[in-house]
Amino acid sequence: MEDISTSALFIILGVLILMSAYFSSSETGIMSINRIRLRHLEKENHRGAKRVSNLLNRPDRLIGLILIGNNLVNIAAAQVATIIGLRLYGDMGIAVATFGLTLVVLIFAEVTPKTLAALYPEKVAFPSSVILKVLLKVLFPLVVATNWITNGMLRLVGITPQEIEEHSLSKEELKTVVNESSAMLPSNHQNMLTSILDLDHVTVEDIMIPRSEINAIDINDEWKDIARQLTNAQHTRVLLYRDQIDDAVGFIHARDALRLLTKEQFDKPSLLRAVREIYYVPENTSLNTQLIKFQEAKERIGLVVDEYGDIQGLVTLEDILEEVVGDFTTTQTRAPSEDVNMQRDGSVMVDGSVNVRDLNKEMSWDLPTEGPKTLSGLIVEHLEDIPDAPLGLTISGYKMEVIEIKENMIKMVKISSNTN
Repeated sequence: MEDISTSALFIILGVLILMSAYFSSSETGIMSINRIRLRHLEKENHRGAKRVSNLLNRPDRLIGLILIGNNLVNIAAAQVATIIGLRLYGDMGIAVATFGLTLVVLIFAEVTPKTLAALYPEKVAFPSSVILKVLLKVLFPLVVATNWITNGMLRLVGITPQEIEEHSLSKEELKTVVNESSAMLPSNHQNMLTSILDLDHVTVEDIMIPRSEINAIDINDEWKDIARQLTNAQHTRVLLYRDQIDDAVGFIHARDALRLLTKEQFDKPSLLRAVREIYYVPENTSLNTQLIKFQEAKERIGLVVDEYGDIQGLVTLEDILEEVVGDFTTTQTRAPSEDVNMQRDGSVMVDGSVNVRDLNKEMSWDLPTEGPKTLSGLIVEHLEDIPDAPLGLTISGYKMEVIEIKENMIKMVKISSNTN
């Protein structure tokens, strides 16, 4: 380079630094790009997304290409800077060139371009992929040779670069993505999406109406009492049974009952002929599975049974949908707010029969939901005994006071805010 002027060497050095900045920004931009968005753009036939996705199919080759190019450029820049330093400062030029080039490369070829690429990965990755694709073809033999050596070293420690980790999201990660999308999704849409993701973790036992709260009609009652109950029925489907819930006969649709009531000769036999067959649901069935089963069987209501076939409660299609979209205007159970009363001192008076999951939703609490389904059951399990009122205790950081007990059941509990 003795025949090249110093000014020309400065120009060459500047070009080499720009090339180094290109390789640095390309590496950061492509590696920082959102893989989910990349797949979306690829499905929409975005050319840049397709090029980047193709390069990322073999990240070992991509990284090898970028590092080969970056190292060649940086070594050449170091040689040029040394020559410039020797011409301008003599023997001191080597030290000046070393420190000066390090500072310039760090600022203009590393930190600045990489920061820019991290902030705008798509704007950097898509255009740079055009050049990288060409360079990969040109330097392919060198890249393959380099990868062959490095991949061999990786195999020695049990790593196979061809086994690319799939960038699929787990349910919890997807929930995080949804919760962080507040700028694009309304809060109610976020809640619906996260509720759908939780359907596999919730069983029909968690949301069913307990057998003690099922509104049903005893077919062995006086006929006038049966007719009156049918007339005043609050639900579209009413359960009929003989003497006790376990001897369930079937469901009668309110529409069919009203049609029969208009006839002059309406009696128990005609009512029983109009009864529809009972659909049974295992108590440990997940809501996601049960939703599909309701759809396949074209059913909207079912009786929940345990492993012995005993009836434990009742679940409806509406109950499952409410887990996703929230409460409807009508429901077969009382809304949690009817069982929860705020006190002036900040504490809350809660009915012992309230569902723990509903209470957590209502108050944004985090009481345990793995065991008993009701607050009364949760307290009894915690104490391993039926308590006497009044009694104070703490569960998961929530201070509770049992206020009222009736018929071996906790009727009223006073709960203070979480102390954690």
